[in-house]
Amino acid sequence: MKERDAAFDHLFRKVVFQDDEQAFKELFFEFYPAMCVFAMRYIIQEEIARDVVQDVFFKIWKNRKNMDITTSFRNFLITSVRNGCTDYLRKKEVENRYMEESMLSAIHSSPEEPEEVFTLKELETTIDEALAKLPPNVREAFEMNRYKGMTYVTIADKMKVSPKTIEAYISKALKILRIELRDYLPFLLLFL
Repeated sequence: MKERDAAFDHLFRKVVFQDDEQAFKELFFEFYPAMCVFAMRYIIQEEIARDVVQDVFFKIWKNRKNMDITTSFRNFLITSVRNGCTDYLRKKEVENRYMEESMLSAIHSSPEEPEEVFTLKELETTIDEALAKLPPNVREAFEMNRYKGMTYVTIADKMKVSPKTIEAYISKALKILRIELRDYLPFLLLFL
């Protein structure tokens, strides 16, 4: 194992100091499949996990001249992929929260015309009905995230599941809500 790590570190030095594309390709083909499996411990969707790993390799190549690695290439790569996954999940959570806050803001804003009051009330009822259709664990995770502002990690601790499971719950809830609220999308877009 140490010999293999030394060989990988040697290849990486060739990438950094000699701009050796062949050495970079060898590292990519050696580590890419395993890093994709590793990324899927954090991100459910395989395609997104692959994108995160590809992005890490792209950044390594792009920033190769400015890197100061004090550990083995393998450890550096694992840390970089884990950080890439964490960044993706954090960004996704912010995007989802923004969309939810925009939707709730549209629902709770005070309309000027009587016809809109009926539509907003109808939308609130429809949202409540849509939430009632969610499986209990999915609804609980969704409400903790959207209404109480709890992070995936906090919810996972409380529900005694992994953050990856919470991500799946929230994705499932949003998918169901998009389907249930599809007739109201044009109305919601007016307020967003």
